[in-house]
Amino acid sequence: MTDMNIIDTIGKTPLVRVNRVLTAEAKANNVRVLIKLEMQNPGGSVKDRIAKSMLEDAERNGTLQPGMTVVEYTSGNTGIGIAMLCAAKGYKCIIVMPQLPPFEERYIVCRMFGADVHLTAPAMGMPGLKSYTEDLVEKNKDSYFLVNQFYNEANPSIHYTTTGPEIWEQSGEKVDYFVTGVGTGGTATGTGKYLCEKNPDCKVICVEPTESRVHVGAAHTPHTILGIGAGIPTNFLTQLAPGQPFAEGSRGHISEFLSASSSESIEWATKLAQMEGIMVGPSSGATFKVAMDLAGRPEAKGKTIVVIAASHGIRYTAHPLWKDMKEEAKTALPKPPNMSKEEGMLFWDSSKA
Repeated sequence: MTDMNIIDTIGKTPLVRVNRVLTAEAKANNVRVLIKLEMQNPGGSVKDRIAKSMLEDAERNGTLQPGMTVVEYTSGNTGIGIAMLCAAKGYKCIIVMPQLPPFEERYIVCRMFGADVHLTAPAMGMPGLKSYTEDLVEKNKDSYFLVNQFYNEANPSIHYTTTGPEIWEQSGEKVDYFVTGVGTGGTATGTGKYLCEKNPDCKVICVEPTESRVHVGAAHTPHTILGIGAGIPTNFLTQLAPGQPFAEGSRGHISEFLSASSSESIEWATKLAQMEGIMVGPSSGATFKVAMDLAGRPEAKGKTIVVIAASHGIRYTAHPLWKDMKEEAKTALPKPPNMSKEEGMLFWDSSKA
């Protein structure tokens, strides 16, 4: 018998070791690579943690009251986490995201949780998304609550109090490298701070799309790695070293900003699914690609690398990650189906596709 509700199941996700997918260099270096399976949160991503933290912090301080509408702008996973929390807590919810085809699953899932979804002009980017949402809340400031994940301190704080301690304990108190993507910067800020306090030699590595390395001072260009690379320097990482220009090298407790391209993220997400049985989204493919780069360095010999797997791959069927499989499936499963009883038993064998 249990009195837990769905919110109580957030966090305490598994940390698992991978072996078959490792590069030859990683194996030769005897590197231990561990993946934190954040897709096993009830809403399917690491963002469930911050959704719970930010809403419950607002409830405690009185800025979120019964009857109010919760509003957030997002690339998707935070929106899903917030929509789930609002459904469980009984709040109305508005999620704002860009009107782009790869966001199909996010739109559907948020709507299934009962949230309304506002879709903004993609060409206006993150600044347009932010501006629209802030204007919407300002016009309804007595009844709307803006979650504001990019600036809400309850975001990195939950990673400091939960994600970091979980990783430290599950790893046997041995973490030499911590690799995470940069969405809001909350995971790198909170989890990274905790792990560096436990091991001052721990290296925290932030991953951006190769096409959008704004945290090393490069320009933003379009990419397909949903969830990271919004195209603007994040507030939390800015605050690690106020006034310091973004450039190659360290920033606060962040040791390096490395990158993976859109195609590399798909390649490594596919490898994780087919060689380890771990189905992840493109941002996790990106972080794992960087982990493999690190694992091949001479100084990584015998070290432990922990990688965040932020979300489940099944959430990205509208993304190029699934393009080849979807095209094959269209041929394998014709519409309408062939209902003949005269053409034998076997109609399709994928190994011969």
